[in-house]
Amino acid sequence: MVGSLIGERFACTSFGESHGKCVGMIVDGCPAGLRLDETDIQPLLDLRKPGQTIIATQRKEEDKIEILSGVFNGFTTGAPICMLIWNNEHDSRSYESVVTRPRPGHSDYPAKVKYAGYADYRGGGRFSGRLTATFVMAGAIAQKLLYHTLGIETTAYTVQIGQIKANNIDLENARKNRYTNDTRCPDLDAARQMREAILQTKKEGDSLGGVIECICTGLPVGLGEPIFSSLEADISRAVFSIPAVKAIEFGSGFLGSEKKGSENNDLFTIKNGNIVTKTNNAGGILGGLSNGMPIRMRIGFKPASSISRTQRTLDISTLSEIDLTVTGRHDPCVVPRAPPVVESIVSVIIADHALRSGFIGTVLE
Repeated sequence: MVGSLIGERFACTSFGESHGKCVGMIVDGCPAGLRLDETDIQPLLDLRKPGQTIIATQRKEEDKIEILSGVFNGFTTGAPICMLIWNNEHDSRSYESVVTRPRPGHSDYPAKVKYAGYADYRGGGRFSGRLTATFVMAGAIAQKLLYHTLGIETTAYTVQIGQIKANNIDLENARKNRYTNDTRCPDLDAARQMREAILQTKKEGDSLGGVIECICTGLPVGLGEPIFSSLEADISRAVFSIPAVKAIEFGSGFLGSEKKGSENNDLFTIKNGNIVTKTNNAGGILGGLSNGMPIRMRIGFKPASSISRTQRTLDISTLSEIDLTVTGRHDPCVVPRAPPVVESIVSVIIADHALRSGFIGTVLE
């Protein structure tokens, strides 16, 4: 399996490096007939791009999307869609030391060993969060395709930063308020506390992690391919491609492991003539298949590894321990920039399964 490719029918190939000339995505399998241009993709990229607030990295990339192929007269043609954004504002000087002095928490050492020193280490190369911009390119197309054909919507937002947790978030409130503040948290009181915590931690030369919640609504029953391509399995694989993701749970998740079956089972009933469940502890997926209820997941992000506080590492050229201070422009917390990335990569998987299961045709009419 090629590491830069995800999806079978909605197949997405990511390319580029953090400090290379550009980063981009090729989407193969998008049906013909979807109205599409750069304005359908740019708003989601703008929500992810760096340099927007003081709680994010100050690398200021324009992230202006260019569609190079697969669109003609404003509609997709069914051919591969090639998209890219140019890297215009990067400084690679601070990365020369990682060749022999790997940064704690980063891929520097295993990548050096795996690729025998040939990997592009500048800005993390292929391992950088910069590559999540390519996820958003594909995700914006997937989101439009899913909403246009099936009415499926995917919504992600921050529910925790460090020890600060949001409360009483409903989906309508989340859609309305998640992008009204720096932390992308719909609970505005919690959002203010989160922002203060990030700024204080930044002053201390440290970083914070957190949790993103994602909800998908409008799914038909039966998306997913057991056993090894269940909906949970494919979503999880895709979500773990986001740098800094270390955990995922669906529905009641780990809390469900503390319950009895009589408490955790979702009982079926009829509502407005539709078969639904009274609760949603399964998170919208049973046996790896969508059951028609909203898919609900929570995704845990580790604290950003690049911190200005001095740490100990190893100089692998001399095999001696040394002090290391990471310089450059880095996010003190990656979570606030993650909601559009999570929405995008989850939408890519759902679009792929919708095509595989025949819910979307190869030509839209």
